[in-house]
Amino acid sequence: MKIATQNQAFFPENILEKFRYIKAMGFDGYEIDGRLLVNNLDEVKAAIKETGLPVTTACGGYDGWIGDFIEERRLNGLQKIAGILEALAEVGGKGIVVPAAWGMFTFRLPPMTSPRSLDGDRNAVSDSLRFLDEVAGRTGTTVLLEPLNRYQDHMINTLADARDYISDNQLKHTQIIGDFYHMNIEEDDIAGALHANRDLLGHVHIADNHRYQPGSGSLNFAALFDQLRADNYSGFVVYECRVRAADLAKAYQDSLVYLREC
Repeated sequence: MKIATQNQAFFPENILEKFRYIKAMGFDGYEIDGRLLVNNLDEVKAAIKETGLPVTTACGGYDGWIGDFIEERRLNGLQKIAGILEALAEVGGKGIVVPAAWGMFTFRLPPMTSPRSLDGDRNAVSDSLRFLDEVAGRTGTTVLLEPLNRYQDHMINTLADARDYISDNQLKHTQIIGDFYHMNIEEDDIAGALHANRDLLGHVHIADNHRYQPGSGSLNFAALFDQLRADNYSGFVVYECRVRAADLAKAYQDSLVYLREC
């Protein structure tokens, strides 16, 4: 299994040193913040060339969700994401992870009444995805649509939800990202959902059931990795988690060692 990581606070700040550190720790790739990539494109290219560590994907680094309630913010976000896709094309990254929104609204907390209709939600997200799908096609990249759990977003919560958007809009350069943490909350059967959507599964995020480092909680990573292998998943799985330990770097390293044995 190819395993990559997002940034952690204990990683070096310098871009080249960050790449060296991630490679030395034993990771196969780096999922970069989109803003960091765009603003430091030459440095990132140089770090990739020296270390051989690929930028797998981008996540975050833009303002304005693809399903934003505020139209100006939505449109601004689309332009920023388009710029990140163009930068990813220059460094050989696959694509960018995009949820419908994060932390904007949930039916699970007051006021529990959305300022926009469900049809309005669908129209906004669909319009955004059609635009980004075209950009991805032009740049040779991929839009990775991420379902979030019901407490962080109200629009796309399951892999099946994401699949519906791709199918209904006939998107050709958009795939699904499965995030084990969100799936642990939303899916009846994580392995079953991965299998049912294997043809559109383009990326995977990993964290344990409580959002901390894999191996520190209750998820059965061996069984989930076995499912990915059985379905011939060839993409990266990327750490997106907090770290809970006295020695953060050691705990992160130990987690990677644990996953290599799964």
